[in-house]
Amino acid sequence: MNRRLLWIMTLAGVAYPQTPSVVGLWQGTLDAGALKMRLAVHIVANENGGLTSTLDSLDQNVSGIPVQQTTLSGNKLHLEMPGLHALFDGTLNANGNEIAGTFTQGAPMALTLKRVDRVEMPSRPQEPKPPFPYDVVEVTYTNGPIHLAATLTLPRGQGPFPAALLISGSGPQDRDESIMGHKPFWIIADYLTRRGIAVLRVDDRGVGKSSGNSTLLTLDDMADDVLAGIAYLKGRKEIDPKHIGLIGHSEGGMVGPLAASRSSDIAFVVMLAGLGVSFQQAVDAHESQAEIILRQGGAPEEAIAWNNAVQNMIFRVLRQDRDANAAVHDMRAELEKMKATLPESQRAALSTPAAEAQMERQFASVTSPEIRSILLSNPAEVLRKLKAPVLALNGSRDVQVAAKLNLPAIAAALAEAGNNDFAIMELPGLNHLFQECKTCTVGEYGELNETFSRGALRVLGDWLTTHTAAQE
Repeated sequence: MNRRLLWIMTLAGVAYPQTPSVVGLWQGTLDAGALKMRLAVHIVANENGGLTSTLDSLDQNVSGIPVQQTTLSGNKLHLEMPGLHALFDGTLNANGNEIAGTFTQGAPMALTLKRVDRVEMPSRPQEPKPPFPYDVVEVTYTNGPIHLAATLTLPRGQGPFPAALLISGSGPQDRDESIMGHKPFWIIADYLTRRGIAVLRVDDRGVGKSSGNSTLLTLDDMADDVLAGIAYLKGRKEIDPKHIGLIGHSEGGMVGPLAASRSSDIAFVVMLAGLGVSFQQAVDAHESQAEIILRQGGAPEEAIAWNNAVQNMIFRVLRQDRDANAAVHDMRAELEKMKATLPESQRAALSTPAAEAQMERQFASVTSPEIRSILLSNPAEVLRKLKAPVLALNGSRDVQVAAKLNLPAIAAALAEAGNNDFAIMELPGLNHLFQECKTCTVGEYGELNETFSRGALRVLGDWLTTHTAAQE
């Protein structure tokens, strides 16, 4: 045995009885290309003489993710997280304060964990702090068998008050729409409630205290959850039933109009980085999220062309195959045909285990009910039915929903609807989260201290004040 390792193990054995070299709190940043995510691992010695650990995804505000297997063999740490389809293999250094390794979730990604006394949280100066000049109420309501948990912030004073229900973007989101250490919905709720507007923000199905599974929902199902929230608000004596509306971000900017097109109870709709064109139209216009991000990262034209071709193939298969298993089978077959047309070097690069695992993960994602319904939707069709007042805001530096493509399409669809009360605004210098950005990449979201532009908040608050008769 290596003498240095023997010395470390012997010293550890004196200080702590159970593999003390890795017991403790570890933190690192996962570099996933466009995204950087901070992770924390809690490792403890269990009563059986082994190790137990949990994982926190700090920027997603998710804690206590179970690690099914935690083993230390010599200085090699192995973690298995089947719920995430993920593994971590790392090597503990001689000082026992760093574990360098690889986190694998479809594709391998470098991850170095460092021992810390406490989790280091970034500065988020906008995050509201008590005491609050309004009431904060924890509430629950139902949509059929589903229980939805939410926070309602209520102005104090003479009611009833206008109200807004917040609708989050794609993927499982908590009521604050937490992302990369930011809580944008908490910021919006605090700001609007101080201006006299009650705000309901809700945990998605399967997140926080809500039951169900949001990834199994279609846009139609999400709209049903929204309408259940509207019904709940209408039943509260503090709320003005004639002034209840929706504020949706990204995917929520699609769900909000859909819900409003089905109900006369919705007094207004705000689309924050909402879509006005289909994903197919965005690809055709060379303004898709993927192409913008690839260009921003300096990807070669052949890589961009290949990615667009794959997206077009996926759209084509999704339209023809209703069954998810059949769709994945056909996507695999189509991808092999496409690769066969490439030069050998490109074909080899796309056929590595990591590349193939990444494609399998993409196929699984696009065939989920949620993503499939988004990809095949046409937002303009819904907007042409919308009669309620609409505010559509987009950041000029948004790389996920291109302002110059989507805002004109939203305006055109609302005009076709005969809607005479809408405002369309492109806010200069803001990204998808409505932060004042520098590089304006997705990975920068967590590096910025600002959570939501104060200027954008004022635009939102002023428009809502006008449309709800709320007073500052």
